[in-house]
Amino acid sequence: MLNLIPGFTFILAVIFRMEKLACRSPSFLAKTIGTVVSIAGAFIVTLYKGPQILTLQSPSTLNFEYIHTPQSSWIIGGLFLAADCVVSSGYIVVQALILKRYPAELIIVFFYCFFAAILSTIVSLLVDRDLSAWALQPNIRLIAVLYSGVFGSAFQVGVTAWCLHRRGPLFVAMFHPLGIVISAALSIIFLGDILYLGSLVGSIIIAVGFYSVMWGKAKEVKVIESSVGRSSESTSEKAPLLHIKDEQMKV
Repeated sequence: MLNLIPGFTFILAVIFRMEKLACRSPSFLAKTIGTVVSIAGAFIVTLYKGPQILTLQSPSTLNFEYIHTPQSSWIIGGLFLAADCVVSSGYIVVQALILKRYPAELIIVFFYCFFAAILSTIVSLLVDRDLSAWALQPNIRLIAVLYSGVFGSAFQVGVTAWCLHRRGPLFVAMFHPLGIVISAALSIIFLGDILYLGSLVGSIIIAVGFYSVMWGKAKEVKVIESSVGRSSESTSEKAPLLHIKDEQMKV
């Protein structure tokens, strides 16, 4: 369900006029088609397996227990995940709007981590009131918490804010389907998962859609830079004439 974030982000960016609705523009068509293709590729990786292609041996085996849940739980979970996708897309768009008026990435990262820590503490105390559960010993638990705090929160939010300020919300949202490809590759290398045909085909489709969006963004930036250059040249050409006219008026 999280693969829908680029689609929702693109729709919200068009609504808030952060992406120009130019159906005949090559850059707009490339971004639109690339977004749809990336979402389709992500769903292929998630829902379609196909025949087995490659298996890598892993030093450790993990046994997962799958719990059979009723159909109503799947529907409720899907609705919650769909709402989470809309909220996540809105968060990306709102953060881009804030950075457009207040370009201070470090302060935004600080406030994000500060309020996230407060909310996480409140929720954790409500869920588990045993204070011994908060003890962090020098083991994999401490490493997981440090990794989540440094890379999962501070580094990730900082890079996201930096990219939002320079490339816009669609550029950031397009990396969500790409994360599925990276996760699939890491699970095959480190966890010994099986590489299926669906994962390979879906990864290729995601890459095609991703580079299509990147091409569209690059094309759009080039057009904006050329238009700005033309406007500056036109003003510089008109400036001497205005200066001469002003001198004549003074005389």
